[in-house]
Amino acid sequence: MNNKLFVPLVLFTQILLGQEIKKDSITQLEEVVISDKRVSNPVIGITATDIIGATTFENYSPLDIASTMNQISGVFLLSGALNTNRITIRGVGARTPFGTDKLRLYYNEIPITNGTGFSTIEAFDLENLGSIEVIKGPKGSAYGSNLGGAILLQSKTQKTDGSVLSNNFTLGSYELLKNNLDFSHRSGNIDLSLKYGHMETNGYRENSRFERDAILLNTTYSINTKNQIELLVNYIDYTAQIPSSISKDAFDEDPTQAALTWKQAQGFEANKYTLLGLTYSHAFSKNLKNATSIFYSYLDHYEPRPFNILDEFTNGFGFRTNFTGSFTIPTGETNYSFGSELYKDEYHWGTFENLYRDNNGNGSLKGDQISNNREFRRQLNVFGAITLPLTSKLLVQAGFNINKTFYDFQDIFNTAEDNKSAKRDFKPVFLPNLDVSYAFSDTQLLYANISKGFSNPSLEETLTPGGIINPDIAQETGNNYELGTNLLLANKKLQLKVALYQMDIKNLLVAQRIGEDQFIGKNAGRTKHQGLEVDANYRFKINPDLALHPFLSYTLNNHKFIDFVDGDSDYSGNPLTGVPRNKINTGIQLKHSSGLYWNTTLQHIDEIPLDDATTLYSAAFTILNTRLGYKKEIAKDFVIGVDLGVNNISNAQYAQSVLINAVGFGGAAPRYYYPGNARNYYGSFQVSYKL
Repeated sequence: MNNKLFVPLVLFTQILLGQEIKKDSITQLEEVVISDKRVSNPVIGITATDIIGATTFENYSPLDIASTMNQISGVFLLSGALNTNRITIRGVGARTPFGTDKLRLYYNEIPITNGTGFSTIEAFDLENLGSIEVIKGPKGSAYGSNLGGAILLQSKTQKTDGSVLSNNFTLGSYELLKNNLDFSHRSGNIDLSLKYGHMETNGYRENSRFERDAILLNTTYSINTKNQIELLVNYIDYTAQIPSSISKDAFDEDPTQAALTWKQAQGFEANKYTLLGLTYSHAFSKNLKNATSIFYSYLDHYEPRPFNILDEFTNGFGFRTNFTGSFTIPTGETNYSFGSELYKDEYHWGTFENLYRDNNGNGSLKGDQISNNREFRRQLNVFGAITLPLTSKLLVQAGFNINKTFYDFQDIFNTAEDNKSAKRDFKPVFLPNLDVSYAFSDTQLLYANISKGFSNPSLEETLTPGGIINPDIAQETGNNYELGTNLLLANKKLQLKVALYQMDIKNLLVAQRIGEDQFIGKNAGRTKHQGLEVDANYRFKINPDLALHPFLSYTLNNHKFIDFVDGDSDYSGNPLTGVPRNKINTGIQLKHSSGLYWNTTLQHIDEIPLDDATTLYSAAFTILNTRLGYKKEIAKDFVIGVDLGVNNISNAQYAQSVLINAVGFGGAAPRYYYPGNARNYYGSFQVSYKL
């Protein structure tokens, strides 16, 4: 029996039913046809993941990856600036002071998380993405089994044969200028995409100018029906001033101001980032395939801060291989996968005095060297999974991941007894995963998951206050329990997804600040992460020319410390710091056959506890955005588009990111708040021509 469904409904149903999904099917067609055949995907799993693509991207401005990601239930992206983002999934990662860790990030199946587990999603242009897929929790055995899960970025590709040249030009508030030029070609055995992007903005706050240039090359060559080669080249060069966080009084008085010392030092970061990946795919037979990638990354980072100047570079390299296959048993087709991933990097970093106070108001000035260090970091993941159809309706998948992590820290600056060089070799950790899926019908499905995950401390977190590696620092580990359902209702126009989960984490890693630029880690106890996630999408046509699509995602976070004693303070029973209890994203999309569309979204974030004692909370806020656009083919092979958008329509004053457990230095008040932008506007003009 065949059923015509709208693409987003199809995708979610396919994922939950375990059907294999072609990457280029996401949000490209109005409707497709699927069959009742259920084929599991052992790489992703048979429990729910979330995929967003062009339909979601159209709700927001082409640089607003924070709002885009926050439309996914269970995901919270805190954005202190375009270059300062922290992603938490189901509360995991909320205690990280800066940046994103405790999850793994992939770009076209190439791992881009560094050797200590940190990821920088801001290095990638939203306009170049075709989809973002989120695996919540440690369910993705093939993607590291981290407690936070994994995020899979997929580049935008051309869907039809021929050559297309397109350009999108955007202007906006705060002197925003963004341009994205794209040449794509697809014919025969070749699929090529070359993109160049430039963006600059002065930002809402003082000392927040951002400028980025990026080149992306993605090409695939099919040698024959069994062999394929894919090349990925991504180069980014960006410079971003840093306004940093501000105190509550400063936030209330003038949210546009930068932190005083960062303003005086004219603090900034300059980054040159290169990612190279080469993937070879081979079909041994109809039932056995392999994809193997080798990759290299280079990051040159320079960051003058008020307390010192950081000068560093990182060389990262490794490989990833994955075999997928199938065989038939009496109850149906059984799928399996197995493979491994090795990532190694060499991190060289040094700090220097910042003499900005002696530089006549001209900002940072490099002084004497303070430290010189080198780190060798290595992670190996071995994974596998098998999916068994016990009946025509019941699927069971068993998977595993084995992780081995090694750190080698070399102090090149100090000698004799002052030298802090040391090694840390973590024992292998075994991470099993079990999925069960039962389809009552083609519109009703129930799934359950039990899985184990882990998180590594960063190398710096393993250091004692004296700078010596602490062998007692352990990896975080946790058990995840999840129950969910996926329903198609109202003649398959309404899709409803509900997930309940509990994750018990022990050996909680706590980053304790002991200086302006010094954090140490310790294992401080246990947390319990409980939550409810609801996603609803409704699609129908008001008339033959007008389609309506309301949507809602709701997240309830009931995360708390179970056992957390810090010195003389007992925080057991308190809510987990840095996580809002409620998060709501809702909106409506209207599309007319003439090419006119109007999208409006609302985001509500509950108050956030800012310290472990829960004596201070950030204020809850609600943000309303809207975007009106028109896209039409005005001549053969020639398409134009224009859109106008308004963000934060009500001009709310809010903190788009927060720093938990902030500490004041030199008598200054603690700086908890990263203010979000005031009401702002943007407009884009797109043109596309098929050559």
